[in-house]
Amino acid sequence: MLGFLFGFNARLGRLHFFLATIALAVVMTAICYAIASTLMQSSYSGAVSTAVQMTWPVIGAVLFFGWVTFTLQSMRIRDIGWDPVCVIPAWIAILIVDKLVASKIPAWSLGHDQHGTIVGAAINLVILLALMFWPSGDGGYDDSPTYGSTQKPAKPLSRKDATSPAAERLARVSGAEFGNRRY
Repeated sequence: MLGFLFGFNARLGRLHFFLATIALAVVMTAICYAIASTLMQSSYSGAVSTAVQMTWPVIGAVLFFGWVTFTLQSMRIRDIGWDPVCVIPAWIAILIVDKLVASKIPAWSLGHDQHGTIVGAAINLVILLALMFWPSGDGGYDDSPTYGSTQKPAKPLSRKDATSPAAERLARVSGAEFGNRRY
């Protein structure tokens, strides 16, 4: 289910990732404008505007933005040929450690009001550049059209050769081949 919700098994090419990121920025700008204009209209009508009026719309917008961003990055990481189930938790762990180091050793932080180090910023930059410019991985199949191609199409897998992505992931991580044990 998480594969469908977060796009763990889907692929998204470089151009589509870039265009989807731009579209997400436009949509989030429109959502922020709608939230701010609603708050401003209530303050013009004489009602006292409080932060409580903005709480739920802002929380909803942040959750939506986080979900779509996470999904786009997962799809692009899958397209590169990496496993998003391994890459994204490692990325999050590095960011947490970076924030802890910056808070415990303020001399290593980027600045007085910053909560990260140069190492964390460099890792984020490298991952951003990889998402934008890394070529698509093979993925085990060819996405290109076969018009005039001399390559034969890949033969379909038989029922016993087909395994689910989750089983393949577990086998790769644990070092065991579930269901394919040969003695």
